[in-house]
Amino acid sequence: MRRWVSGLLAVALVMGCGAPSERSAQAPAVSRGEPANGALAGLRTYPRFGDNDPHDWDGRAPWTYAVHGIDVSRYQGNVDWHQVRRAGVAFAYIKATEGGDHTDAKFRDNWRGADRAGLKRGAYHYYYFCRPAAEQARWFIKHVPRDANALPPVLDMEWNHRSRTCRTRPDGATVRAEARKFLNILERHYGKRPVIYTTVDFYRDTGIGRLGGTEFWLRSVAGHPQQVYPGQSWSFWQYSGTGAVPGVAGNVDLNTFRGSPESWLRWSGQI
Repeated sequence: MRRWVSGLLAVALVMGCGAPSERSAQAPAVSRGEPANGALAGLRTYPRFGDNDPHDWDGRAPWTYAVHGIDVSRYQGNVDWHQVRRAGVAFAYIKATEGGDHTDAKFRDNWRGADRAGLKRGAYHYYYFCRPAAEQARWFIKHVPRDANALPPVLDMEWNHRSRTCRTRPDGATVRAEARKFLNILERHYGKRPVIYTTVDFYRDTGIGRLGGTEFWLRSVAGHPQQVYPGQSWSFWQYSGTGAVPGVAGNVDLNTFRGSPESWLRWSGQI
């Protein structure tokens, strides 16, 4: 979600033991042993997308996970969401808001387009450290519809090294307290606990991983999360900021869900 690159508790029944358990876009294969119901039959699994700056993975590679998605903002321009879905993308997170006075110019188009294409989609907020959490939560709520079929919202917390208006870096205790306020307000409104997206340096500097009762989406484009965030549970892994997906012009962030196809369908409310 880094703009200069491209742009819930884990339920034991779904994910197992407090966190989710651990082939080509043209092959809509369903994992062996999974129930052959309609939702699973329609899910493209194990896609392997192109990458404009590929990493030579040492250890478990991203494409060994079944379910993949993208996250987008205005920087991706006009997205052909039907082509994106046909390519094997299972979900999309769409930038909605930033701070307390900015909305992404493509949010409405992307929100509607992904839904029309039959993709599971959710919205994310890019946090601004010079505004109160409650104000930012209200701004997000003002612009993102309450949709029971949408994925849980995402709070994107990372240092913005290029901000022209906010260079402050709060201490870890302040960051965690403000994050908790934001998450609680959105959970009350949408009925779903938001996920936190974060980056390696922000995670290290703030201890955001100690925030209980929250699922994490971890950015790690040069190593498996198990290596980069040792001991941290996660539900989503952003493994590239330079992905190449049919239907998207230029680079796009690539992500994988940690669980099996069936656990994805349960997590996302499809079964």
